[in-house]
Amino acid sequence: MPAKKNLKYVISIGVIILVVIILFVVLRKHSSVKTAGKKPIYVGVLHSLTGTMAMSEIPVKNATLLAIDQINAKGGLLGRKIVPVIEDGASDPSTFAQKAKDLILKHHVSAIFGCWTSASRKAVLPVVQEYDNLLFYPVQYEGLEDSKNIIYLGSTPNQQIMPAVSWLLKKGYKKFYLIGSNYVFPRVANMIIKEQLKAEGGTLVGEQYTPLGSTDFSTIITKIKAAKPDVIFNTLNGSSNVAFFKQLMSAGITPKDIPVMSVSIAEVEVKGIGPKYLVGDYAAWNYFMSMKSKRNAAFIKNYQAKFGKNAVVDNPMEAGYFGVYLWAAAVKKADSTNINKVRQAIRGISFKAPQGLVKVDPINNQTWQKVLIGKVEPNGQFKIVWKSSKSVRPKPFPSLISDEKVTAPGVIVKRKNWKRCYEGNCLK
Repeated sequence: MPAKKNLKYVISIGVIILVVIILFVVLRKHSSVKTAGKKPIYVGVLHSLTGTMAMSEIPVKNATLLAIDQINAKGGLLGRKIVPVIEDGASDPSTFAQKAKDLILKHHVSAIFGCWTSASRKAVLPVVQEYDNLLFYPVQYEGLEDSKNIIYLGSTPNQQIMPAVSWLLKKGYKKFYLIGSNYVFPRVANMIIKEQLKAEGGTLVGEQYTPLGSTDFSTIITKIKAAKPDVIFNTLNGSSNVAFFKQLMSAGITPKDIPVMSVSIAEVEVKGIGPKYLVGDYAAWNYFMSMKSKRNAAFIKNYQAKFGKNAVVDNPMEAGYFGVYLWAAAVKKADSTNINKVRQAIRGISFKAPQGLVKVDPINNQTWQKVLIGKVEPNGQFKIVWKSSKSVRPKPFPSLISDEKVTAPGVIVKRKNWKRCYEGNCLK
């Protein structure tokens, strides 16, 4: 190429690059101008950053912040910047309650995103009810609850626990051993499972509970060996899972002998425990990192760009992420952060999440989602071995529970209220 033409070529390229840089600066400045001078929207992010639940909850906090950052990068919400106020629930229900109160009264948040255990959620529930705020709860739970002040982003029993039990029974696993942490979710989940086993031809051969954070499972494992179950159904939470699975392998119990079905272990926990201790075991969720879609690939890429290239994502994290977008969509629809207006606007609202389309049920504030069962692979990911053909309607009050009053630690539900929820008056 002649020298003059070469020079013109270089100049042209330089001009194009300069124009692109100027446009980028202008657009970035314009985005910040849109939110400049306007009062920000404060939201609470309330998770355990310390204690036995920190391993599971810190990544959910991170995914929540990712969604907030993405919305802010696009000009914020109603022309205002979203400012997260982060608090540590410290794996303690009473701390969760106090922090929720602080977020509402001191920081005047428009919504709270957080909690993992049902114990923490039930501690926060009376707070958001008393001060009429909203909690976006990102984790699967035991059902038997409805509140106009909580948006339940995780699965109800008929979207996780019950399909998992039915799948196991159909696979020939008839004898169940139940192990869980000693608080609301495992107790009520296992109450539902026991009723389901009676109805579908399964057998209960053992049931044990241990305090959150427990690390010695030698006695329980001895009992499991003696009971000779076909499968262990696991509702342990937090760091207790690390000790349980390692001690299970040390005792010579492998998935080939007695597989474990978990409903509180996902990719984050598998990585923390070590995949080699769980290869061949199962988990039931509504999302797995291994799902193939452009939206999921983008979610993983964006999360790893912010929090590390080797970071994994899981179901509660994905729910924490799409929960922010559901709230933002409701705020836009209501054209306001007013709690009552947002509460009305969010009924029936939907969002294309990494897992696919999720929708808030207009009757009970729970989300419609598909059900997935995955098998742990050596790389720590889940191979999907079963999935529902379509999204499943959330039913927080299982019809198979026939007692006039259902009781468990922290739970008293009178059945006379259940029919009301299916008649469309759940939140009134």
